[in-house]
Amino acid sequence: MTSQRKRVGVLISGRGSNMRSLVEAASAPDFPAEIALVLSNVADAAGLDFARTQGIATALVEHKAFSGREAFERAMHETLVGHGVELVCLAGFMRLLTPWFVGQWRDRMLNIHPALLPAYRGLHTHERALAEGVKIHGATVHFVAPEVDAGPIIAQAAVPVLGGDTPETLAARVLAQEHRIYPLALKLVASGAARVDGARVLIEGEAAAPDALLWPTA
Repeated sequence: MTSQRKRVGVLISGRGSNMRSLVEAASAPDFPAEIALVLSNVADAAGLDFARTQGIATALVEHKAFSGREAFERAMHETLVGHGVELVCLAGFMRLLTPWFVGQWRDRMLNIHPALLPAYRGLHTHERALAEGVKIHGATVHFVAPEVDAGPIIAQAAVPVLGGDTPETLAARVLAQEHRIYPLALKLVASGAARVDGARVLIEGEAAAPDALLWPTA
């Protein structure tokens, strides 16, 4: 594990429940990353208030204030760099990112998606999983690529799909695992145990040994 903690910027658009799980994990003194900034594109995002209560720096960069996506992203990028951010975590950030921004943070930006990628990219993942009758669903943490919900996979968690599930009950079961694997994935990346090798992520050392860490069951 690295001796110096990586500075992380978390991008949110709402309550930021996954951001909260990252903040909680990073409160441990031996965690290899610290949440240095929570940035939102929405002024009344509830996650900003939570971050402030935790003594974490916050920033507002409203997309509506800019003429285009790249101008908005350049302002975000400058804010992240200005706070010394080294890694970016997307946590319910509801804006599509341009190849320019993704390129600036290549192999340094993580996202969590409520499905077992590469299945069910995009929105309404739980409804689609139920409609197709799959027996296993889950969540994925991956490095961000220019394509939506694509990029090398760092960690995944599988949950069973039950006969009486609704999109809401399935979403709740998946969310509990999201809160579990996002801190794990950030730990692997910030410690240097996870590294990108082409289209894959290789995990080295003792963190790679127990499969249960990457495939918890509900």
